[in-house]
Amino acid sequence: MATPQESVQGSSTCNFFTKFSSLSSLAKLLLPTPRRLKLDPSNKLFLHYAPGKQVRSAIKIKNTSKSHVAFKFQTTAPKSCFMRPPGAILSPGESLIATVFKFVEPPENNEKPQKPALKFKIMSLKVKGPMDYIPELFDEQIDKVIVEQILQVVFLDPERPSSALAKLNRQLAEADAAMEARRKPPEDAGPRIMSEGLVIDEWKERRERYLAKQEQQGTLYSEC
Repeated sequence: MATPQESVQGSSTCNFFTKFSSLSSLAKLLLPTPRRLKLDPSNKLFLHYAPGKQVRSAIKIKNTSKSHVAFKFQTTAPKSCFMRPPGAILSPGESLIATVFKFVEPPENNEKPQKPALKFKIMSLKVKGPMDYIPELFDEQIDKVIVEQILQVVFLDPERPSSALAKLNRQLAEADAAMEARRKPPEDAGPRIMSEGLVIDEWKERRERYLAKQEQQGTLYSEC
């Protein structure tokens, strides 16, 4: 039978672990969630202001974690916006530039445009390795999805120079170049053709090198 002193000590130990567990849980809630992606721009999505037209924006996304990461976009205006790509899987250290397309509604009665309420949400999910991206990944592992950032849309006057406008135009050019590179057909892995019109047969070269090596080692018989 435990003595009163032992009971007090046991109760103190139990209270200590209970408090420690509570503090640990509280710390997890208070500490910021570690980010897997680095975004550029980090918290705003800039668009040209052109009423009645479709405009574009671009954002660079980099995987800064040590795991493969899937990302996915969501928008508060899915009927007037779309993104290319809408999601993807990035290997550690890999980056890409995503392009956002938005139709800008003209203001009613030529009124001054209000501050847009349009927002974009970028979510991420760790995956085991390289695989094909499917949106259902986020539905299947919803408890492991984190919100990386919510981007506020900011319209820029294309006729008024600014550092934000210059950066947007530069990133759009990079996005166009990346898209053009993806459209190019893969290089032909067949025989290489030199400018003189000679065909270099790589298999023939390899065989000749192999036979020469065997001859040097004295493993070939001389012809009669």
